[in-house]
Amino acid sequence: MKPHVGFIGLGLIGLPMARHVLDAGFPLTVFNRTRSKAESLEKQGARVAGSPGEAAAEADVLVTVVSDPPALEEVMLGEKGAAEGLRAGSTWVDCSTVSPALERKLTATLEKRGVETLDAPITGGTWGAEKGELVFMVGGKAAVLEKMRPVFQAMGKQIFLMGDHGSGQATKLGLNLIMAATLGVFCEAISLVARVGIDREQMLQLIQSSMARAGIIDIKAPLIFKGDFSPSFPLRLMHKDLGLALELGNQLHVPMPIAAATREVFNATRALGHADADYSVIAKFFEQPA
Repeated sequence: MKPHVGFIGLGLIGLPMARHVLDAGFPLTVFNRTRSKAESLEKQGARVAGSPGEAAAEADVLVTVVSDPPALEEVMLGEKGAAEGLRAGSTWVDCSTVSPALERKLTATLEKRGVETLDAPITGGTWGAEKGELVFMVGGKAAVLEKMRPVFQAMGKQIFLMGDHGSGQATKLGLNLIMAATLGVFCEAISLVARVGIDREQMLQLIQSSMARAGIIDIKAPLIFKGDFSPSFPLRLMHKDLGLALELGNQLHVPMPIAAATREVFNATRALGHADADYSVIAKFFEQPA
């Protein structure tokens, strides 16, 4: 018999993740602050809980996918929080992106209650979530991951065990820094050569034929050129992740000037009113008149 899955957080990525869990035959209980986002799952057979704690109490495996550290602390430790509902022998899988320190703090709290944990942030955006092709970066014990592998496989295509608790979060912050900085310098370079009169499409073809090619450019550049900034990963969330990366670098005494400069571009673009657009909307920062 498949374990009962509780799922908290039905946003752009969480909703299709939960749907894949349900489609794979796992009994599912969901919670979302905006209940209407759970209605489509309810029609498919999921039960909608009235609180995070209620969703956790029914779960053998609890998956959380929420927006930021305050949201995670609220659903786990707030009133009627999930930490109170989880029972000994259950497992918490956190697919949010937060700081390694918060992940370890919550893990320490839950382990005292006999709950096993994995931090498992994801990459792949809405496309990967909808196709069930997300990539997971996992921190925790290998034995716990093996027990949870069927749940992961319902939602994604690759699972990387990166180390102990918090390692998944540190890996995700590093990965997002690479993607944000790469896309930022691409937009900057494209704006530069366009001012000279060079065709953007031709420049892209050159990049794709050179050592400067990057997967994030292959995916985002055509959408940028079309002006399509439909959110696969909203700018506000990448801005948050860059802040978390800088915070971690400060704690570890790692100089991060590129991260700092990239976040300033995100700050400025957010101030232009683009917080909820896809983070590729930073292209608009470079399109401004000098």
